Amino acid sequence: MPKTKETVRALLDRLPDECSLDDVLYHLYVIQAVERGLDDVAEGRLIPHDVIADQLRRKWQIGRAE
Repeated sequence: MPKTKETVRALLDRLPDECSLDDVLYHLYVIQAVERGLDDVAEGRLIPHDVIADQLRRKWQIGRAE
């Protein structure tokens, strides 16, 4: 838990004094999302780029045919 407090303190030090609570919440959300993504990479929970590109191509092609 100390890492969380350190992260929040460092964020508050970087934000301007006139920031809103929404600004703080947004930045905390981004930090959390990036950390989750890094955890996914470390655990091997990845989808290769070519697989995603192929899925999107097929989706777009189906969308055009309708």
